[in-house]
Amino acid sequence: MSPMWQGCLSDTDYFEMRSGGGHDYGIWVTTPPGYDPATTQAPVVYVLDGNFAVGMTAPLIVTQMDPMQRIQSYIQVSVGYAGEEAQDWDRLRNRDFVPPGEPIAQELIDAVETGLHMGARTREEADAYLAELRDTRADVFLNFLTAELHPRIENDYGTATTGHGLFGYSYGGLFSLYTWLAGATLFESIGAGSPGVIAEDSQIFAQLRDMGDSRRTAKLHLTFNDRELLGDLAVYQSLAKNTATILHRLSRSDVTSEILRETHVTGLQASFLSYLRTCRPG
Repeated sequence: MSPMWQGCLSDTDYFEMRSGGGHDYGIWVTTPPGYDPATTQAPVVYVLDGNFAVGMTAPLIVTQMDPMQRIQSYIQVSVGYAGEEAQDWDRLRNRDFVPPGEPIAQELIDAVETGLHMGARTREEADAYLAELRDTRADVFLNFLTAELHPRIENDYGTATTGHGLFGYSYGGLFSLYTWLAGATLFESIGAGSPGVIAEDSQIFAQLRDMGDSRRTAKLHLTFNDRELLGDLAVYQSLAKNTATILHRLSRSDVTSEILRETHVTGLQASFLSYLRTCRPG
């Protein structure tokens, strides 16, 4: 483990990796308690937004030892940003998680402006945040995960050959949904928490139309939060409404869902637990 992370997260290694596209990523690898790759080969669950999510999700690997509700063994690989880019993770995720050609919804622009007036961002930061949404490359990031990062994890940690999962929340959830609809074959289960499908003409709906009645091999688990739907913030209302519409169109046995009693900010950990319980029961 890098000295900067020593002692912060149990059973966790940290390394940095530059993608073929020249972007620097921080990678946290958390193994189950007592994991021995010489005798056990566990599948991988990739968790997005590592800079924010690793502290809330990686400790939950102990659920594999819960005697009341066991979770299948897995290695968690949390993916975030490294170096100078780490401080800008909340806008760089726009580039990596949002499908190419995704429209920028007015509700999102209004939310960014509200944050500006509340002091959450400077004008420069707000402009940079929106700028990342004008050239989005979820396709490139998906290729990094599957063709660059996974072979390294597989080689260094002796993982299982099947059973891998992916979990993302908010724009990470949008990426998870995009990945499932794209038919990525690496993952056998995908969790999409409060996916950031904000625009009514989102590329996700185009993917749904293209999919038609065909099936996907991976299981999909969707969650969203009741306070998103019932609150007074238009950006979250649109997100919840569009997620509900997607669920109506995906009424099938390989798609599950849960409504959580959370806000958008507090829902990440609850959504991850919902994914584990539904898609990876012991």
